Amino acid sequence: MALSRSMRTCLHSGRLALLAILVSGGIVLQILACALYNNWWPMLTVLMYLILPMPLIFFLGSDTSMMSNGGDGWVNFTKFLTGASIVGSIAIPSILKHAGVIGWGALTMELSSFVVFGVAILWFLQMNSEDEYSSVF
Repeated sequence: MALSRSMRTCLHSGRLALLAILVSGGIVLQILACALYNNWWPMLTVLMYLILPMPLIFFLGSDTSMMSNGGDGWVNFTKFLTGASIVGSIAIPSILKHAGVIGWGALTMELSSFVVFGVAILWFLQMNSEDEYSSVF
């Protein structure tokens, strides 16, 4: 059963809207983790969130796969950058909690924000890899 072009466009627009809602929810959780406890130290995690999509921006249209074991230096650098930002996104709130700077509630919201951003990035990658999605526009 083939869907019409307008129906496919509508479905893809809905998926984009849901992706935007996920990202917005992650941002709200990030801000609430700081505002509810009147402690803005957890905003350090935003630096890691800014670094996280950089490999996608650099190599989204390249011919090499990010999961290959090839020896290109820039691809290896972006893999390192992704890994460091993922570890930093979890480590910064954990270290702040261990040092007694933030409480359990702020730590939970920070880690929830990380999970929401992670789901959004994985969904974006999945949507980008579909052939149907790129043929709509």
